[in-house]
Amino acid sequence: MASLTQDIQDKLRRLTAFEKIIAVNVLIYIVGWLIWRIERIPRPESLSWLALPKELSEFIVKPWSILSYGFAHFGFWHLAFNMLVLYFIGRSFSNLFNIKLSLNIYFLGILSGGLLFMLVYALMPGGLLVSVGPLVGASAGVHASLIFLSTYIPDYEVRIFTFNIKLKYIAFVLVGLDVLGLFGSNPGGNVAHLGGDALGFFYAYQLQRGKDIGKGFERIADACANIFKGSKRSPMKTVHKKKGTFAGKSKKEFDQYNNQKQIDLILDKIGKSGYESLTKEEKEILFKAGKD
Repeated sequence: MASLTQDIQDKLRRLTAFEKIIAVNVLIYIVGWLIWRIERIPRPESLSWLALPKELSEFIVKPWSILSYGFAHFGFWHLAFNMLVLYFIGRSFSNLFNIKLSLNIYFLGILSGGLLFMLVYALMPGGLLVSVGPLVGASAGVHASLIFLSTYIPDYEVRIFTFNIKLKYIAFVLVGLDVLGLFGSNPGGNVAHLGGDALGFFYAYQLQRGKDIGKGFERIADACANIFKGSKRSPMKTVHKKKGTFAGKSKKEFDQYNNQKQIDLILDKIGKSGYESLTKEEKEILFKAGKD
């Protein structure tokens, strides 16, 4: 039994940040399902303490719901789709950006989606959202992450089944479906999606110009984490660029590696200091690899 416990602990420690988020979402779904089955209450009420209300008067007494709604799902397929997409997005982020920036985008997407949801209802209480209930689901954060990637590296290609497609085309389709969804059966969810879409686009747009708009949120998150850990935040490492190098190697050394090894070196550099640290030549190599 001790060995099994140790194995479980080791596996949990090796989970990435996004895999831990997925695990929490799945756990909360199971808790909600058990409450529904055992207490025999309506399914939407099983996680009411996490759901985001549309009325400001209700939100004031449960302010945590502006983030907690992103961990609550009622439908199995809603959960499965969000977590599947989040898993693949998490893998892409881990290759291109540091984890704090990735989490900033995801959670700010959830915040933006929730705020837009409440704002639309406050401005038009008898309009689009009049018949919808509280907001749940991680979709706003998932959309923010996907739109960020599509804006920051729009021409990067991903493989879907048997063909390649550029990220920017995926973004166009996604936003189009969100707009059409405003007139469907889930207008509240699609309002939140559009809030996440807008955040992802704006974050990428600003980052391309050298401004990380998530730094304020990151400092707040670090401060909260330090309260629970009871320790000071470790100092950030400064990454120095070497002139005339490719992914930390001399031009001669870099050319001696095969194509896959070159890509691995570039991705390793991105993981340490971000996509923006790449030289023009390194970006061209990565772009060509995405088209193969």
